[in-house]
Amino acid sequence: MCNRIRGVSSSFHDTTMLHLQALVLITCAGGDAFGRSGPSDTLNHESLSLSPLVRVSNHERVSSSAEIDIEMPVAAFESMSRSVSLALMQDGGDTDGSPGGDPASGKRLRSWELPAMTVVGEGQPLLREEELVGSYRQPRWTTTRRFPTTRVYVVPEGKVEVEGWARGTFEGDESEWRFLQEVEIGLPGRFQLDLYLRQDYDTADDELLWGTQFEVRWALADWNKIWGNPTLYFEYIPLEERPDKIEPKLLLGGEIAERWHWGANFVAEWELGGEREHEYQITTALSYSVIDSTLSLGVENIFTFADVANDRGDFTTKFAIGPSIQWKPLAPLTFNISPLIGIGKDSPDMQLWINVGWEF
Repeated sequence: MCNRIRGVSSSFHDTTMLHLQALVLITCAGGDAFGRSGPSDTLNHESLSLSPLVRVSNHERVSSSAEIDIEMPVAAFESMSRSVSLALMQDGGDTDGSPGGDPASGKRLRSWELPAMTVVGEGQPLLREEELVGSYRQPRWTTTRRFPTTRVYVVPEGKVEVEGWARGTFEGDESEWRFLQEVEIGLPGRFQLDLYLRQDYDTADDELLWGTQFEVRWALADWNKIWGNPTLYFEYIPLEERPDKIEPKLLLGGEIAERWHWGANFVAEWELGGEREHEYQITTALSYSVIDSTLSLGVENIFTFADVANDRGDFTTKFAIGPSIQWKPLAPLTFNISPLIGIGKDSPDMQLWINVGWEF
């Protein structure tokens, strides 16, 4: 499959195709590094083949038969690819006893394997999912995506997870679908990197369009050092046959009481061309742990208002609210689903969010 994707051709502009192939290469190259050891864990840092577009090495850039204008600086790509591949290629993680590694076995610990920390003067939580783990001393429930519509904090350094998304928006007899394939990587310094492939399908015109998404998060402090655990989020979204977008967010979240967890996001999504739509969202989510580390129920909502360049200040507003459920039948496997019902004349009839994740 990875070999077939390496040779893909598209009318999508060259920069986005470079991004697409880079994401696939990182995912494919890291396949043997996710939780396995041996020679196949090693990535070749001297040359990352991006045929037919470009090959990037430590010393040169070689284009294919036609000269291609790569907007993404080669040096920046080299730096990013090395950082990501280093995070992916070592099954052992840190083997010196630092967070994320087990010095006894040399294995990288998964989120459910991280040892609980003891805070002097505080009792241990009754729920395993509320134990503090990792170098940021965060509760275990934050190491995996809790809400499909609302993000909370960052994942621990060294964590690698792949996720699949489906979001359906229904209005009358028509629907729009967005599909995402994501690689989520926890980096040191309270950073997190997420790389996505994206497909948008509209039943009205029966057309499938491609895109990518590049997301970086940074938490301002270790868990509970600042109220709400504020985390800054920035995403760049190159899209096929549509204007590119940028999306900054402020992420908040925490614990209200035992078993009760919350999140809130303040979002801006701006088109960089076309009608230059500016869309703003406030999302909130609340969940209750019914079965520790296995089953949670909750409620989520999204309030959206948007305008365009020719009519700034004349906002269309949408609101949707509904239940959510998280089910973890296995330690590395997570299912999230949230069917939201639209309220108001501009709101869709329903928006369905589905997320499936597997931690390596």
